[in-house]
Amino acid sequence: MNTPFGDALAAAARPLVMEVKLRDADGRDLLGGRGVAETVERFEAAGAPCLSVVTGHWFGGTEDLLREVASRTSLPLLRKDFVTSRRQLERTRELGASAVLLTGRLLPAGVLARLTDRALGLGLTPFVEVADAAEAAMVARGPECVVAVNNKDIATRERLSADLGRSLSLLPAVRATGTRHPVSASGITGPVTAARLLGAGFAGLLIGTELLRTPSLTAWCAEFDAARSTRGAPR
Repeated sequence: MNTPFGDALAAAARPLVMEVKLRDADGRDLLGGRGVAETVERFEAAGAPCLSVVTGHWFGGTEDLLREVASRTSLPLLRKDFVTSRRQLERTRELGASAVLLTGRLLPAGVLARLTDRALGLGLTPFVEVADAAEAAMVARGPECVVAVNNKDIATRERLSADLGRSLSLLPAVRATGTRHPVSASGITGPVTAARLLGAGFAGLLIGTELLRTPSLTAWCAEFDAARSTRGAPR
């Protein structure tokens, strides 16, 4: 994990944060008979610059999952969970992650700022997730953070359809934080849609369920590359 999470994303030919997640929001298995090791190898072969590991119990995650992924890859890892305390940040670092999810919907501005400071002090990249302009305005030390728009609603445990229009409408507010790494996260389906979001100005995408379920990740990535080329996206 020598490369910081944001730098790895910025340098990637395919700026996709590929997510290791055991179950979807309705409890259905996502690994499709693959083990964690095979899933990590599959993502590495697809050129993932970094991985997200869901440790939240909604999706069947545990700390052991993050520990296992960290033992199998040197890619920068994001711990995706509802982190709300300094101790959780310290534990995130101990488990081998190099970035940590901080959820604007859950954290008052002052708490978000303190956790951002503490994360940076531990060498963790804050991956700050926002769902509206007010949450984006709370982001502290934006240039040192990845700021991501969550296209799903955590109030419904992300069980409803994604609103990709949220990403497009919030992109100016995300850019106003000063982040070098605006990201669209969750509910992104289809390589063409993914390419369109990058073409709109996002620096990266976080995709889990779509990439875990696709029968051929190689074919998905090839279609994604072709769609980016057609749109004239920078490579």
